[in-house]
Amino acid sequence: MEIKQTIVDKVNEWLSPNFDIATQTTIREMMTSAPKELEESFYKNLEFGTGGMRGVMGVGTNRINQYTLGKNTQGLSNYLKKVFPGENLRVAIAYDCRHNSDTLAKVVADVFSANGIQVFLFSELRTTPELSFTVKHLNCHAGIVLTASHNPPEYNGYKVYWQDGGQLVPPQDGEIIQLIEALQYDKIKFEANDNLIQYIDKEVDAAFHQSTIDNASFTTTPAVAKENLKIVYTSLHGTSIKSIPTVLAQAGYTQVHSVKEQAEPNGNFPTVKSPNPEEPEALAMAMKLADEVNADIVIGTDPDSDRLGVAVRDNEGKMTLLNGNQTMIIMTAFLLEQWKRADKITGTEFVGSTIVSTPMMLELASAYGIECKVGLTGFKWIAKMIKDFPNQKFIGGGEESFGFMVGDAVRDKDAVGASLLVCEIAALAKASGSSLYQELLNLYVDFGCYKEHLISLTKKGIDGLAEINQMMIDLRENPVEEINGQRVVCIDDYQNSTSLNRITNEIEPIAIPKSNVLIYYLEDGSKICARPSGTEPKIKFYFSVNSTLDKVENFKAVEAELDQKIKNIIAAMQLN
Repeated sequence: MEIKQTIVDKVNEWLSPNFDIATQTTIREMMTSAPKELEESFYKNLEFGTGGMRGVMGVGTNRINQYTLGKNTQGLSNYLKKVFPGENLRVAIAYDCRHNSDTLAKVVADVFSANGIQVFLFSELRTTPELSFTVKHLNCHAGIVLTASHNPPEYNGYKVYWQDGGQLVPPQDGEIIQLIEALQYDKIKFEANDNLIQYIDKEVDAAFHQSTIDNASFTTTPAVAKENLKIVYTSLHGTSIKSIPTVLAQAGYTQVHSVKEQAEPNGNFPTVKSPNPEEPEALAMAMKLADEVNADIVIGTDPDSDRLGVAVRDNEGKMTLLNGNQTMIIMTAFLLEQWKRADKITGTEFVGSTIVSTPMMLELASAYGIECKVGLTGFKWIAKMIKDFPNQKFIGGGEESFGFMVGDAVRDKDAVGASLLVCEIAALAKASGSSLYQELLNLYVDFGCYKEHLISLTKKGIDGLAEINQMMIDLRENPVEEINGQRVVCIDDYQNSTSLNRITNEIEPIAIPKSNVLIYYLEDGSKICARPSGTEPKIKFYFSVNSTLDKVENFKAVEAELDQKIKNIIAAMQLN
């Protein structure tokens, strides 16, 4: 196959003496035996998405390796010096269980130290929420975590955090990317200053665990209620094994049954197809153990412990996996009720959500007389809300992708704190003769019954990216007027920052940063969102439908109606 000249130029650069012999040898082998793979490895530079930078590990500009991460780190070092002139710069670095995470973390530490920056490097793998906490705890200017979240084993990634413990947001991300793009590989300083690299572990762990308990447990939960809750827990071969068992034990939970086969950190994730607690298959072993020990609740986390999957017993006693919107609603409602009972709600508080998450969050916030701020997908936007509104108190917030954040000690989705919080709710519910599932149904009666669904279409490589782009163009330029017999009454286009009322043809501006997201609203209150993933080769379609629920006993019938409505919408849009 013929390779484009731009790719040839990049390949030739990587064959220069600035790159090690092993890298050059691999590239030469690809030139003769795998030209398509060579093209995929060099046709673009890795980009920052909603969750930082993720990619397949290997050689090339479109791969995760010591040079692409070294270049990122050198660019970030230059930026830190520019923004904080004369300060003694400090960064914290953590890494997860993925292949090469430890060695890549050391490369990143070396580059920072070579630039005269003090580095606090975890001695072993740690969770993403602990890294976010550590940035503030150690008064760092920035933080890095090496992770690719729930992506397949061949992936790794690089997430950047700022002084507040939140991920990079505009305009900083764009400014840093410009510096990185302009940087030549021969300008990367790889020679470490070991005097500037300090290893951290137990002292920071203790502070993080105590902070989690302070934020996510409540004195109103009796000790006997905690002791009576039967929990099954799995880390899915990831990092949460370093925090969650300790936090639960310190908080008073004595009946925690860990899935032993999945307790050992392992970047191959050998017992699951995908280490993603959003997928029912990922929690199959935990669900089986739950039936064996008659557990009340199952909690499972992804490799870097920012996502949390929760399963509970329904009213027939069957273990049922909740979705991210449901767990977010349960936790938010509980926090709001706790704040109300403690007489802490003044009207200046807020909860956070995202444009692709359940609209039920707005109903909850309104009922308690507070604001629900809604941002783009990704917890960096919820963290930005906390920073942008210092006179308002953040209670908690989440998004549909199984993420939640309690308070502001951690500024990213936090499966450690969320695990403790959901156990508190389950313990109190059980002690009062109810259950987590029953509490969810009660919320549906009070605030409306909402049902959400997500479809992810995987489109890999250059051709896949073009196909995703064309799908978004078609949805924008040829918008449908009716879906499943319901008129499209409004179209929000976040790329153009416009909201079009299809009834009046009025256009209003959207005061949220631009993003390639399109939302259709139907006349019956249904919502359909289309969004290319920022971290995976996928286009995602989010569906939200709702109805009233007069009493808990009718939930199954109403749920079946909502499920059918979602199926009809998917069929009408020819997405099945």
